[in-house]
Amino acid sequence: MDRIVYDRMAAHDSTHWWYRARREILSEYLTRMAGLPRDARILEIGCGTGHNLPMLARFGTVEAIEIDPAARAIASERLGKPVGDAPLPELPGVERGAYDLVAVLDVVEHIADDVAALAAMRDCLTPGGKILIAVPAHQWMWSAHDVVNHHHRRYSKATLARAIGAAGLRHNGLRWFNSLLFPLAAASRVAGRLTGKDDSDDSPPPAPVNALFERVFALERHLIGRVPMTPGVSIVTLAARG
Repeated sequence: MDRIVYDRMAAHDSTHWWYRARREILSEYLTRMAGLPRDARILEIGCGTGHNLPMLARFGTVEAIEIDPAARAIASERLGKPVGDAPLPELPGVERGAYDLVAVLDVVEHIADDVAALAAMRDCLTPGGKILIAVPAHQWMWSAHDVVNHHHRRYSKATLARAIGAAGLRHNGLRWFNSLLFPLAAASRVAGRLTGKDDSDDSPPPAPVNALFERVFALERHLIGRVPMTPGVSIVTLAARG
């Protein structure tokens, strides 16, 4: 990712509506869907500045990996211990057969060989372990945001399912999320394309709008996995060995 992406993450990951609501949604999703053992051993790969680590720590003992040195330093401080730097897709030096949960939250799209990356994560799982995967959806929504984030692709349910299956994994259902705000996001992408004002700036909106977006997005914690969601900006699933 461009340096500016990590800088914005460090500045806004505790206040931006998207980060805050997504953590609530993923926490609820894990609570209801993952069936993790008590005090699970958890690895987050591509943890950025570590903003998800306290949420994941509700479910067990957390370790993390981040390849960007500045972000890794922030994440290490938040985690209270060193964060590793093993790159995907190989994950050299990462213990195999050790983790009850591997979390890759908007990470797989950064890896050229997503199947090899998912296969390496599979090998890190305990028997019965799971991979929590979240990815951006809809290739037609490609924008400057994807460029500065060094994405290789955005996913459809079909392309994500193929990658998961090719890696020797099976998923528990591919679910849309960030669906309630999807019409606004889609309209923004289309408008940017039509006007030539495709902007990668993802700083928070004014405080009242930020608070409103957080409340709306966070409502999905009650819905995801319980009712079919309309198409969203992202896809989430849990994958286990096939």
